[in-house]
Amino acid sequence: MHRNPFDKPSETSRLSGFAKAVVALLVLAAVVTIGGLIALWPSGERPQIPAHLEITLGAGSELVAGSVLSVAAGPCGSPSANKVFADKPALPAQQIAECPQTIVDISSGPDAGQRTLLVITPGPGQPELAVGDDIRLSRSVGFDGETAYNFEDFRRSAPLLLWALAAGIVVCAVGAWRGFRALVGVGVALAVIVGFLLPSLLDGRSPVALALVAGSAILFVVLYLAHGVSLRTSAALFGTLSALVLAAVLSWLAIETTMITGLAEDNSATIQAFMGEVSVTGLLLAGFIIGSLGVLNDVTISQAATVFELAGVDKDLTVRQLFGTAMRVGRDHIASMVYTLVLAYAGASLPLLIIFSVSQRSLGEVLTSDVVAVELVRSIVGAIAVVLAVPLTTLVAALLTRGTDSAVLAAGPSHQH
Repeated sequence: MHRNPFDKPSETSRLSGFAKAVVALLVLAAVVTIGGLIALWPSGERPQIPAHLEITLGAGSELVAGSVLSVAAGPCGSPSANKVFADKPALPAQQIAECPQTIVDISSGPDAGQRTLLVITPGPGQPELAVGDDIRLSRSVGFDGETAYNFEDFRRSAPLLLWALAAGIVVCAVGAWRGFRALVGVGVALAVIVGFLLPSLLDGRSPVALALVAGSAILFVVLYLAHGVSLRTSAALFGTLSALVLAAVLSWLAIETTMITGLAEDNSATIQAFMGEVSVTGLLLAGFIIGSLGVLNDVTISQAATVFELAGVDKDLTVRQLFGTAMRVGRDHIASMVYTLVLAYAGASLPLLIIFSVSQRSLGEVLTSDVVAVELVRSIVGAIAVVLAVPLTTLVAALLTRGTDSAVLAAGPSHQH
C-alpha cells in the first residue's frame, strides 16, 4: 500500500515550502483548466456548412461498402458505368475500343447485393484495384433520380485494427501496467481533441485559448494516469505546462514576425474560403501548441526522473549538484530532440520538397515560401520550447527533492508496482 503524497494532511505537512507552492500552482492550473473546459465547451449545434463546401468535401454523398469482383478490359461506353445492375454490365451500342472495367459487388446501403461498374483509367493518383479488394463507394442520387456510384477509398478498418492491437500488445507486454495506462491516456487525449477541441473550433471560439485548455487537460490526465501521482510527475507537469505557455507565446511571436499564413495548404485555403468564422492563423497557432505537447512531455518526464533517481542514490547532493549532473543528461536529450523534430517534419514534407527541388527555385526562395516556412517555424518554436523546458524542469525537480521528507519522495513511481 503506497501513500499518495497529496492525500493526507500529515503527508502534506512533510513537503518543503517550495513543494507546497508547486502543488498549489498545479491545483490552481487544474481549476483554471476545468473552468476553461466549462466556458469553452462546444454548443453541440451542427455547424452551418455552405453548399459549395459540402460539394467540395463530398458531404452530400453516402458511403457504402463494396468488394471488387473482377478487373478486366471491356468495351468502352457501357451504359452500366457507375450505375446499379444485377448480373452483368450492359454492352454499348457500338464497340469502338476497350477500357479497363472493374465490377464491384455492393455490400451495404440500399443497393446491397447489386453490382456497379467502375471505369478507372490507370494513371497518377488513380487507385490500382485488384480482385478481392474491399473498398468504399460514394453513392449519390442525381436530379433525374438515378443512383450513381464512384470509387471513394479503400476500406482499411480490419488491417488498421490489427496494427493497433499489435501495438497495444507490445506496449502492454513491455510497459506492463504503466504501458496500459499510457494507452488509456492516448484514448483520453484523442477524446479531448475530437470531443472538445474540434467542435469548439467550429463554434468560432479562440483557437489559442482552446489549444491551451485542451493541452492542459490532456497533460493533467495523461501524466498522472501514466506515471502516477507523485512529486516526480508533478515536477514534469509543472515544467511541461510552463513550456506549453511559453510555446504559445513563441508561436504567436513567430507567426506575427514571419507573416506566415498557412494558406498555401489546400485544407487551410478551403477553410478560409468557406468557413470565415474559423481563423486560419489561429488554427495554425493552435496546431503549433498542440504539436509541441508530445515532445515537451517526453523531455520533462525524463529530466524529472533523472533528478529524482540521482537524489535517491545520493542524498547528500545539493540542489546545484543535482541540477548540474541532471543537465549533462538533459543536454544529450536536447541534442537528440532538436534533430528529431527537424527530421520528423522533413520526413513528413518529402513530397513537397521533391516538388520544390525540380521547380528551378533557389534554396532561399524555397525555405521562405509560406508552405515550407510553416514547417520551419513549427520546428524552431518546438526546439526552443524543448530546450528551455529542460533546465526549468530540472531546477524544479531538484528543488522539490531537497527539504522534502524522504518518505514522501519514496512514494514516486519507481516504488510503485
